[in-house]
Amino acid sequence: MPVSFASQVTVPSNVLFRQLDQEAVILNLDSELYFGLDAVGTDMWRALTSSDSIERAYDNLLAEYDVAPEALRGDMEELIDKLVAEGLLAVTEA
Repeated sequence: MPVSFASQVTVPSNVLFRQLDQEAVILNLDSELYFGLDAVGTDMWRALTSSDSIERAYDNLLAEYDVAPEALRGDMEELIDKLVAEGLLAVTEA
């Protein structure tokens, strides 16, 4: 089920984020699972974790990147779904 863009994401306390140049690594300390992000994924992570809603992060990224709105929305939904499934992000419903 797609996540509501009115929701907010938070980083669980057992998750570490480290940026290395333009890329990043996210580590779940409990499961020892790590996830690598490319430059765009890193920008999405930063926007998502610093915004008061997924919609605001989406708007900020849409202003920054030359991308079709539907493509960005789909990419964000896919990334959020993967990170939530692995316990690397939590979604708080609005």
